[in-house]
Amino acid sequence: MSAPVYEDFRPGDRIVSDPLTVDRDAIVAFARAFDPQPFHLDEAAAEATFVGKLIASGWQTAALGMRLLHASVFRGASTLGSPGIDELRWMLPVVPGDSLVLKTTVEDCRASTSKPGVGFVRFAARLENGAGRIVMTQGFTVMFGRRGVAPPPPRPVTLTPPAPPPEPDDAEILDFIGQAEIGRTRDLGPYTFTPETIVAFARAYDPQEFHLDAEAAARTHFGGLCASGWHTAAAYMKRLTTTRARDYAYTAARGPAPMLGPSPGFRKLRWLKPVYAGDTIRYRTTLTDRRASASRPGWGLAFAHNTGTNQHGEEVFRFDSAVFAQWEP
Repeated sequence: MSAPVYEDFRPGDRIVSDPLTVDRDAIVAFARAFDPQPFHLDEAAAEATFVGKLIASGWQTAALGMRLLHASVFRGASTLGSPGIDELRWMLPVVPGDSLVLKTTVEDCRASTSKPGVGFVRFAARLENGAGRIVMTQGFTVMFGRRGVAPPPPRPVTLTPPAPPPEPDDAEILDFIGQAEIGRTRDLGPYTFTPETIVAFARAYDPQEFHLDAEAAARTHFGGLCASGWHTAAAYMKRLTTTRARDYAYTAARGPAPMLGPSPGFRKLRWLKPVYAGDTIRYRTTLTDRRASASRPGWGLAFAHNTGTNQHGEEVFRFDSAVFAQWEP
């Protein structure tokens, strides 16, 4: 079947994917690579956490949603990419054995006024488990080519040979969120996107040609092999957990150290520029607000603005997050 174009969509259209069963080993493998928190890694360790059982990383759930989106809405072909996600909510945890189905609705269609070969389609999607319960919702926009109109030409790209910098060894005291300083920024360190890791992530979660094959990618409007947006997001989580583990050990050696819980979701995620093979992205997080939990004594929600900047000083990624964190000892 040919790739879908902008004209194939109408507001109100509904597309339902085939089911996808989530495997325990895949949950643990993703967590080891990107989100090594106890409730994603081990059943016994998970029992002592906020969650209480082994669950998939929210970022893996989002990536699995992308895999189902590609197979259903995209018909197994490639699009022109996505500018970002307006809002995503993790409603229920995904656990081993869950059978996931993506139900997508077209909300709006808008032809680009500046790029004749491009149309924007806004979708609302919900991911359901085998019991028909919603585990994730999201609103997002995808760019499609126009029927009978030449696609945008490849942009000139000079790929940078991967040069991973050394792992940072700095450490800071972690404050319980009730006492944390609003406006404080933590540098989370760098992540280098190699061709091998870009392709491996794409094969598992986002098999579009500009993520899978360097020669094919060079012929697209991206002009070169680039990372899935969900790979860019998962790398943020990798840097956050790596830096936090270092800070946690430093803090625990000096007194009580706060734990993190899961996230209920995020808003205003934007993929601002492509992340190309060889790029090194430095991530940062800034605490913007906090709120004590009424239902979980001793816990609260931490709100943050998060960014990723490439080696040229260009911001390529940003979003606003929320996560459960210990309010006080």
